[in-house]
Amino acid sequence: MGTDDVIDLATERDRRIHDFRERRLQEVRRAFERALPLPAGKSSSRKGKQKKGRKPSDS
Repeated sequence: MGTDDVIDLATERDRRIHDFRERRLQEVRRAFERALPLPAGKSSSRKGKQKKGRKPSDS
């Protein structure tokens, strides 16, 4: 048995937890997409308003 056969249990646990959370996140995203579908075809090329600067006071 060489050192290549050693499994880091903490790393494997972290990987499983990450996979579990990622799967849950994907499920929630799919549920939101079904409940609130985004309108397709609209481009999001809107221009933001420019903020007007305040005039300096004369005091």
